[in-house]
Amino acid sequence: MSKHPSKRPAGQPSPGWVIFALAIGAFAIGTTEFATMSLLPYFARDLGVDAPTAGHAISAYALGVVVGAPVLTVVGARVARRTLLVWLMAAFALFNGLCAWAPSFESLLVLRFLSGLPHGAYFGVAALMAVSLVPLNKRNQAVGRMFLGLTIATIVGVPVANWLGQAAGWRWGFALVAAAGLLTAILVALLAPPTPASSGASPLRELEALKRGQVWLTLAVGAVGFGGLFAVYTYLADILIEVTQVSPTTVPLVLGLFGVGMTVGSLVVPHFADRAQLPTAMALLVWSAIATGLFTFAAHNIWTISLTVFLIGIGGSLGTVLQTRLMDVARNAQGLAAALNHSAFNLANALGPFLGGLAISHGLGWTSTGWVGSLLALGGLALLMVSVWLERQAEIAST
Repeated sequence: MSKHPSKRPAGQPSPGWVIFALAIGAFAIGTTEFATMSLLPYFARDLGVDAPTAGHAISAYALGVVVGAPVLTVVGARVARRTLLVWLMAAFALFNGLCAWAPSFESLLVLRFLSGLPHGAYFGVAALMAVSLVPLNKRNQAVGRMFLGLTIATIVGVPVANWLGQAAGWRWGFALVAAAGLLTAILVALLAPPTPASSGASPLRELEALKRGQVWLTLAVGAVGFGGLFAVYTYLADILIEVTQVSPTTVPLVLGLFGVGMTVGSLVVPHFADRAQLPTAMALLVWSAIATGLFTFAAHNIWTISLTVFLIGIGGSLGTVLQTRLMDVARNAQGLAAALNHSAFNLANALGPFLGGLAISHGLGWTSTGWVGSLLALGGLALLMVSVWLERQAEIAST
C-alpha cells in the first residue's frame, strides 16, 4: 500500500464524499444489527415465540455474517471494488425488505441469515476502499469515519426503529433498513471511484490470510473481547423495563446514549490508534471490562445506567482498531482479513447474548450480564497480550 493515494481524476468526488457514501451502508448495517435486539419483544409477541427463542433471530444474522464474510470476499476477489459493494448492498436491501414481510418466525430466521451474508464482505471491501483514499498515517481515521455510519445508527437508526416498532409495528424497522441499503447502493455507484481489484488478486491469495497465526489471534480478540458489549446490549431493553423500571418510551433514549458513546469513540480513538495501535486496543479492552462490570451496580437507577451505557458504547471503537490491525498482519490478503473482522464481531454477537442469556436463565438475574461482559473483555485482553508477545518473539528470532 502506498503512503499517499494517487491524484484524484478530474470530476471524481472527494474522498470525504466517498467515505460518506460508504458510511450510509454502515448506517444500514448498524441499524439492522442493533435494532433487532431492541425490537425483540415486539416480533416475539407478534410471531408467537418467547424472548429466548426470539433471540435466535439475532444469532441467525450473526451466523450469516460469519459464513458470508469469507465466502463472498473470496468469490469476489477479482471483482472491482465499486461493483462488488453495489451488489452486496443491493442483496442486503432485498433480504431486509423481505424480513418486513416474514409470515412466520421460521421464515424470519432464514431471511435474517440471508441478510447477514453481505455484512462482513461489505465492511471489509469498504474499509479497503476508505484507506486507499487517504495517507497511510490516517488509516484508522478513515476507517473510523466510515464506521461513524454504524455508530450514528445506534443514535438515530436504532431509536427510530424501536419507536417504529412501538408505534407502527416491528416490520417497519426492517423496511427502514432496506431503504437505507438501497440508498447506499445508489450512492456508491455514483460516487465511488472505479477501483479495480488489487493487482494479482485471486481467491487463493485471499485464502493465504488463513495461514497466518496473527490473523486468527486478532480475530479471536474481537470474537471474545467484543462479546462483552453484546452480552449487555442484547438485554438492555429488558433490563431497563424489568430492573430500572422505566417506561417503554424511555428505552430508545438510553439506546441512543449507547450510540453517542460509540460515536465519541469513533471520533477520538482513531487518532490514538494511528500513533499507538496495540496500546490503544489494550486500553479499550480494559475500559470495556470496567464499564460492563459497573453496569451490574448501575442498572437500578436511570441516571447511573445511562452513564454506564454511554461508557460501554465508547468501548465499541475497538472495531476500528482491530480492522487496521488485521490489514497489517494479513499482508497481501487484506480483503479476506478485513471481512473476517466482522465475522469475529458477529461471533461475539452470538457468544455474548448466549452467555448472558445462560446467566439469566440460571437464576443469576438480569444484571449478571454485566459480569459476563467484563469477563469476556478480560478474555479478549488476554488473547491480545498473547498476540503481542508472539509477535515480539518472532521479531527477536528474525534479528
